[in-house]
Amino acid sequence: MSRTLLFEIGVEEVPSAPLYDAVSQLKERAAKALGDARLGYDTIEAYGSPRRLALVVTGLAGRQDDLSLTVKGPAVKAAFDAEGNPTKAAEGFARSRGVAVDALEQGEIDGGQYVFARVEEQGRDAAEVLPGVLEALAGDLDWAKSMRWGSGTTRFIRPVRWLVALLDDEVLPVRFAGLEAGRTTSGHRFLSGPMEIGAAGEYLDAMCRGHVLADPAERAETVRRQIDEAAASLGATAVVPEKTFAEVVNLVEFPTVGIGRFDERFLAVPREIVEEAMESHQRYFPVEGPDGELLDRFIVVHNGDPARTGTIVAGHERVIRARLADAAFFVDEDLAHPLEEYVQRLETIVFHEKLGSLGAKAARVEALTRALAEAVDAPADEAAYAVRAAHLAKADLVTHAVVEFTSLQGVMGMRYALAAGEAEGVAEAIVDHYRPRFAGDALPRSLAGMLVSIADKLDTIVGIFAIGQGPTGSADPYALRRSAIGVLTMMVDGGVRFDLDRGIAAALAGYVDVLPDLDPNETGATVKSFFDGRLAVMLKDRGFAYDEVDAVMAVASADPADTLRRISALAAFRTTEAGADLSVAFRRAANLADPAAGDEPARELMGPQEDALADALDLAYRDVGRLMTVERDYDAALAALAELRGPVDDFFETVLVMDEDERLRTNRLAILNRLGGLFADFADFGKLTG
Repeated sequence: MSRTLLFEIGVEEVPSAPLYDAVSQLKERAAKALGDARLGYDTIEAYGSPRRLALVVTGLAGRQDDLSLTVKGPAVKAAFDAEGNPTKAAEGFARSRGVAVDALEQGEIDGGQYVFARVEEQGRDAAEVLPGVLEALAGDLDWAKSMRWGSGTTRFIRPVRWLVALLDDEVLPVRFAGLEAGRTTSGHRFLSGPMEIGAAGEYLDAMCRGHVLADPAERAETVRRQIDEAAASLGATAVVPEKTFAEVVNLVEFPTVGIGRFDERFLAVPREIVEEAMESHQRYFPVEGPDGELLDRFIVVHNGDPARTGTIVAGHERVIRARLADAAFFVDEDLAHPLEEYVQRLETIVFHEKLGSLGAKAARVEALTRALAEAVDAPADEAAYAVRAAHLAKADLVTHAVVEFTSLQGVMGMRYALAAGEAEGVAEAIVDHYRPRFAGDALPRSLAGMLVSIADKLDTIVGIFAIGQGPTGSADPYALRRSAIGVLTMMVDGGVRFDLDRGIAAALAGYVDVLPDLDPNETGATVKSFFDGRLAVMLKDRGFAYDEVDAVMAVASADPADTLRRISALAAFRTTEAGADLSVAFRRAANLADPAAGDEPARELMGPQEDALADALDLAYRDVGRLMTVERDYDAALAALAELRGPVDDFFETVLVMDEDERLRTNRLAILNRLGGLFADFADFGKLTG
């Protein structure tokens, strides 16, 4: 007979992000635990709200499945002595499996004789098994941070206040955190109180009666609908960042939406600050009019009595008024000085205790930006914008607004730059130099922005590696992997083409005076290897086979965009018939190539087929070299290489490479070496499989 299980853990208010993770964990771990306990079920759902985690299982088997299995034990020669008497190994194995020694069986596996125990176990009632399963579930949840309370030893995200464990209408004797489960739960903190749940299948309905939407999906739908309705009542649209929305959903159990107002004069404050104050600090949702202009209204989702929404909103209005007044004051104070003045204050901020001040970093980034602009032959205006933006890029970090609203770094720099009369290209590059901030983030919008971004990231990467604090395993405290991917993405997708080895060397040059013991060559090689690793990951993530990536990167990785073009050509070409010809030609040559023979064969020692292959190689070196270095047409270069299949086949069919005459043998090997060198200019074809 199938049954329904309810297990609820009642807690003090759980923070939003850990609650999402706990709901996911509870469902996944419960499914595994029930499987391990041999209890089948139809559906399993996990629910969560600020004051509870709940598990509901429907169609749960009333009894465990019976267990019948054969367990392998020690080898026969270890289990029995020469007279056939059981040894301690046999006795211990039998005892561990709950069978008699004389019940052990013998059999053969992989040519060896072993003893086996046949274990038969009758399934127990679900009500007997579940308490232990549920207690383990509650105790095994992982929390980034946990706590102890009172005199107990249990650790949990917040103090546990009640437990509910029901199998249909039967209370299960589950014990956790010093509590014993019953059928009494608690409804909404302000709108309800203790409640009894008659049966497990009534859980969600009972929660609704207690003014609790326990299902996060239902709660999210309710919040979204109410926000949209509130905005529509104003003839406006709510600004709903997904991060803020997700957090709000897990801050309420019975959501109610209200509309607040703030003083219109605060609309003169930069919009980003107004939105940041509302969203990140207060979890309000700004409202914008039909033309996208910010309105003097906001939407708040509260967890109180809907009848008291007016009073609750008034309290929020007082809070946001104070926050925006502070923001306006900070902006006014900052604008009293041009952005240039804040650059000098960067000397008072430590970038890294071993790498000097933020002012020193800003100077290095400015110099590196200038070098990169020259390396990419940037247009004069873009180069000028980039260098000026690099000079000012970190200045806003010491302004009042950014000290208070740290997430607005760059944004306020852009605002203050424009207020100081800087060119739009400079202001845009200041805000964009933090991009890309994560995988999939937008790139800087201009070449100037990308140059400053690359210089900033390169400076940090080489500096941290220079002091021996690069990433190790999963530890990457300075997010260097993310920065490296950002640099590579701008080079590959943003069109910023420069020699990465030279860029690394230029960045390291800025640390010569800071780090007297710096070995630029050694550190540069380490940093380049680090970039190569990130580039390989990026290319594999884009769908290229590992052997294609390894083959091309073995000879070309200083220009990531060029590397991508080579791999793209190789990946497409190797699936064609011409690609197969190319592979055969390479392998026939590679099997006999001998570096000791050199790659300058003598014509006077050649026969007709040798001459034909040498002529084909001369022509290929000319054409392939032009296609690769001038035209960058790698598809055509591969096609030209594949055309060598015929002359190579004729060579091997008519010429004995390993001739007894040492001069002829060495000359023929030199021809093959010359052929191998032609392939090596494109990729290391020896790394290709299949």
